Amino acid sequence: MADHAGEHESVVESVMEKINDKLHGHDSSSSDSENEEKISPVDAVKSKIYRLFGRERPVHKVLGGGKPADIFLWRDKKITAGVLGFATAIWVLFELLEYHLLTLVCHILILALAVLFLWSNASTFINKSPPQIPEVILPEDIVLGVAAALRIEINRALEILRDIASGKELKKFLVVISGLWVLSILGNCWNFLTLFYICFVLLHTVPVLYEKYEDQVDAFAEKAEAEIKKQYAVFNVKVLSKIPRGPLKDKKFL
Repeated sequence: MADHAGEHESVVESVMEKINDKLHGHDSSSSDSENEEKISPVDAVKSKIYRLFGRERPVHKVLGGGKPADIFLWRDKKITAGVLGFATAIWVLFELLEYHLLTLVCHILILALAVLFLWSNASTFINKSPPQIPEVILPEDIVLGVAAALRIEINRALEILRDIASGKELKKFLVVISGLWVLSILGNCWNFLTLFYICFVLLHTVPVLYEKYEDQVDAFAEKAEAEIKKQYAVFNVKVLSKIPRGPLKDKKFL
């Protein structure tokens, strides 16, 4: 009888353990589902965070990815510093020292050809092998790819200019006119080389700073965009809506 009672108690204990395990498993699963419910709204909010220019991808992907994006974002500091140093040397050479491009190219070619010519002729006297000059040929696919990319961008720019000139996009017209006006002011202050160098330096500094402080910049940009839209709406009601405009027909150009 005692053995039978002990077996009965062990069966009861095993059943209670199984029930407790099921209860704990249900609690853990319910807690996991609650955690998922708590996390999912956060992810939804993060996905709806305002990003500058409607950006949905990381800055590295926006810049094209690969080696160029690594250079712009200082992922390889030695290469980026070398590129900036070379650009700075070119700017100092042409802008500060007032060296001319054609003169520099001619001097470099004269020096290179003279060294190679003397080395090739002197190699027979000094018992050394002549210099191995590689044969440089531009691949056809690379040239065609660059030409095709330029063609697409030029056609896109011409299409935008046609839409603006036909009077369809008033907002785009104002943006382009403002941009050209700002460029004309900058061009009056600096020459093309200095302006190109400034843009080159900004391209290697602004993206990395934006990637570092993107949350603060995006928050400020969201407020600025809302204020600009507000001012544009007022300007549209007071000025633009009062400008008489007749019906426009698309013209087909041959």
